[in-house]
Amino acid sequence: MEKLKVEHFEARIARLKEVMHQEELDACLIYGDEYRRESLRYVSNFWPLFERGALIVPIAGEPILLAAPEGEVMCKEMSVWTDIRFVPDFSCVTVPDEIEYPQANYTSFQKVFEELRSKGALGKIGIVGMDAMPHTVYTAIRDSVPGSEVVDANAILFEQRLLKTSEEIACLKEAARIADCAYRALLQRAKPGVTELQLAAAAHEAAFQEGAEYIPFCLVSSGERVATIIGRATQKVVEDGDMVMAALAVQYEGYIATINFPFVVGTASEQQKKFIDLLIEANERGKAAIKPGVPMANMVKEVKHYFREQGVSQYDLYPPLHGCGVAEAESPYPNENSTGVFLTGMTVNTDISLFGHPDGSNRIEECFVVTSDGHEPMSQLVGELSRQWLSSRN
Repeated sequence: MEKLKVEHFEARIARLKEVMHQEELDACLIYGDEYRRESLRYVSNFWPLFERGALIVPIAGEPILLAAPEGEVMCKEMSVWTDIRFVPDFSCVTVPDEIEYPQANYTSFQKVFEELRSKGALGKIGIVGMDAMPHTVYTAIRDSVPGSEVVDANAILFEQRLLKTSEEIACLKEAARIADCAYRALLQRAKPGVTELQLAAAAHEAAFQEGAEYIPFCLVSSGERVATIIGRATQKVVEDGDMVMAALAVQYEGYIATINFPFVVGTASEQQKKFIDLLIEANERGKAAIKPGVPMANMVKEVKHYFREQGVSQYDLYPPLHGCGVAEAESPYPNENSTGVFLTGMTVNTDISLFGHPDGSNRIEECFVVTSDGHEPMSQLVGELSRQWLSSRN
């Protein structure tokens, strides 16, 4: 069972400090909460529940993890860093009330930054997650460092996260393996008379049985509801001939793999079959362009060109590829004008979709790692289902 070690996080902080030196940053604060967990989890392994958190990385010295008191024990259990402090600004995020924690040993942003200032200059401070944090938290941080320049440093970690280590890839492969097991359970449950929620329940149960730590989403819609694009499962009963759109994202050790394959419950019409043919062919053409050194725009163009040939461009709503890692969708997220190329060690998801088409709406999502000679699927199931479908159509 793959787990990231302390040394892995130490290497990340070392790389972060190299970039901080280039950007002339004296400290970097990496913010996270229950929803926007990716950056904080990446640098500390900590993922807040109900509360907020941040890791302060000084250019010299060890990182300091800031958290809130209710999650103290969980924070100590998860964090790879031992210098953990608690600030009232990070307490329960869902209520306006000031909650009393009589046993809490609070510090403040100001005290922490004063301590760092006593050890060196704090002329320029970068914040990763500025776009995710509440304005009240941002102003509290900014006001605690008078005389310092506070800048948005999001790009630092986005770039660092682009290429994955072998350990990260192993975590993603395990997430994909779990997703495959859960999706099989959903497919086995998919019969006329079940509800969308029962399909989602089958996937959730199997995923957690296999070792998932979290399900970021399990989207299930059927019949006319497939046009909702990201529709949550409901009490709607699945009927014979209903197309189903089921997208499943599974998180393991902070890493998220997503899969989706279009299917029809019961008897599929010829129009539905042709619609699924379109998605499979577009996915095959697109993933053929995933090779190191090849412009990412080429992959997008392949899919877009095929959809134009088939006269379905008006149902193609967004780019057909995105990265995957500690976020379900992360960089790269290329379009036809992107200038970047695929690099060995990138991990990506095809996300081939058509929505609002007269014969249905759906997507295919398949996750890959870019290798030295092409790409390797992390999910085995999506490719298997595609081959089975193509075999049945010949």
